[in-house]
Amino acid sequence: MIIEFLLLVAGLALLYYGSEFLVRGAASTAILFAVRPVIVGLTVVAFATSAPELLVSLVASVKGSGDISVGNILGSNVINITLVLGLSALIRPIEISGHIARVEMPIMLTVCVLFWIICLDGVIGWGDGVLLLTILVVFLGYSIWTARDKNGGDTVREKPSGKTLLRNGVMIVGGLIALAKGADMVVQSAIIMAREIGLSEAFIGISIVALGTSLPELATSAVAAAQGESDISVGNVVGSNIFNVCMVMGLVGLIQPLTINKALLTFEFPFMIFIVLFLQVVCWRGKGIGRVMGGFFVLLFILYIVGALL
Repeated sequence: MIIEFLLLVAGLALLYYGSEFLVRGAASTAILFAVRPVIVGLTVVAFATSAPELLVSLVASVKGSGDISVGNILGSNVINITLVLGLSALIRPIEISGHIARVEMPIMLTVCVLFWIICLDGVIGWGDGVLLLTILVVFLGYSIWTARDKNGGDTVREKPSGKTLLRNGVMIVGGLIALAKGADMVVQSAIIMAREIGLSEAFIGISIVALGTSLPELATSAVAAAQGESDISVGNVVGSNIFNVCMVMGLVGLIQPLTINKALLTFEFPFMIFIVLFLQVVCWRGKGIGRVMGGFFVLLFILYIVGALL
């Protein structure tokens, strides 16, 4: 147990420093090429922080642990909003642009509802995988099309030097490597510790593994919020949730179709939809997430964990 705890601490350290490097490199590159920071968060950063979910879910599905695979995605999507955005807002109130509230968030809501619908028959198969991956391709195409900052036009604000690009590239790649290794260490140590305590595999997937694979999002968004990069912080969460469903579950459906635990359809799926819809309403009514609302999101995370345990 002591060795697993030390691995957990080391993994958390890698996640923090990896996310800091990733945010700095991505934000700097976005400014140089007049790319909206939210697009960087929605695509590059979101893909990177969704890598642990992808690896864990694929391995779990191949080994026949469908509960961990699907529960990981459901839990991660809930945790990304409740805990990640909640803690980020507690650190520093988050501003949310009108564009992401009107366009990207409704896309996230639509994707999550579709995920629930295709799971109602109890199976994620090849056809479901093709559908989800097609939606991901369309989303990425849209993101690339709208990548340019309207204030910056199609021109680069300042000619980036090779040294600057190399520095940013090293920070991004180094951050990704640290995130991947840190996430693996955290997840593996958490699973071993949870099993020694006697928790069920379903609960491990919904909570422990989901929380572990969401740590990159948590670290990245928290650091971005602290540095005033709200667009990257929010874009990371929204993009990661879209990637979790479309990329992760899409590939799982293609590579290793799995059976859905019907118990997940009664609490975890509805709770995920509720959280996504609640975030949408909050963003429609205001321009961001303050500390009070951030605390409420954290409270919803606690309620989710208690509900999943019961």
